[in-house]
Amino acid sequence: MTSASPFNDFRNLLANLPPADQPAEARVRALFAKADKPRASLGRVEDIAAWLAAWSGQAPPAVRRPQVAIFAGNHGVTRHAVSPRPVAATANAVELCAAGGAAINQVCIANDLGLKVFDLALDVATGDITEEAALDERGCAATMAFGMEAVAGGADLLCLGDLGVGNSTVAAALCAALFGGAGIDWVGPGSGADAAMMARKAEAVDRALAFHGAGLSDPLEALRRVGGREFAAIAGAILAARMQKIPVLLDGFAATATAAVLHAANPAAIAHCLMASLSPEPGHARAIERLGLRPLLDLGVSHGEAVGAGLAAGLVKAAALTSSGMAAAART
Repeated sequence: MTSASPFNDFRNLLANLPPADQPAEARVRALFAKADKPRASLGRVEDIAAWLAAWSGQAPPAVRRPQVAIFAGNHGVTRHAVSPRPVAATANAVELCAAGGAAINQVCIANDLGLKVFDLALDVATGDITEEAALDERGCAATMAFGMEAVAGGADLLCLGDLGVGNSTVAAALCAALFGGAGIDWVGPGSGADAAMMARKAEAVDRALAFHGAGLSDPLEALRRVGGREFAAIAGAILAARMQKIPVLLDGFAATATAAVLHAANPAAIAHCLMASLSPEPGHARAIERLGLRPLLDLGVSHGEAVGAGLAAGLVKAAALTSSGMAAAART
């Protein structure tokens, strides 16, 4: 990127997003209407297939190269004891994924999904958001650009997730900055916080909001000031997927808070995204409601590492096959 401000290229992307392929969506809906079945009897399965067609440009749609991308980062705000897990747990989780022993590995095997895990400088935590910016503008933009690599090599469905001790506090801070409210309105138990720890999380969010003040009014500034590396990378991945006509499944509080950043910059920016699953984190449900999203699954999964997205990918693949298979049957 060579523009004067590192964010300018992303602002240009957000202002010039490719639209949905409405004729492709209409063709899929017409195929279902012609199929030998009661009208709309497949419910959201029909909507998922139509969404795939709209954002991939294929009618009927196909999912042949689904990709799970997990971004892992560490946060300076953890110095305030906002998580029951040590910072080292992030790197341990990444290593477990690499060894094939994480939950997401098994979900990927079950649903035939590719998997990429991105270690975002885990040995260097971001700035403590209560007293400094998480990232400088150049570092945030560079991490967004790095996140765009999630679609390198080709994919036709992108499932996004995160790993990061303390990132539920960061997600709460981002949501408070974007939607309003205090820390107590957005924090939750995360990976097992008790009441005292939740109070510290809320206090950390309030301190961050007070410190950064009016600087949070711009969505990309909010991302760099009270976000983190995995948040920035997810933002880049969402934008790259849009530019390459790849539908996206979002999973978890961090990915949802990131989607909220892009939505605040341009409400159309996440139209190619579906919410994979609802986590038990209370702020997650509030953010989803504010964004007008409707989760595909509600299994009480709070594990992170894109497990909900991986599970939902199986449903999306089934929807694609249903639309193509019923279309083929109708032609015979």
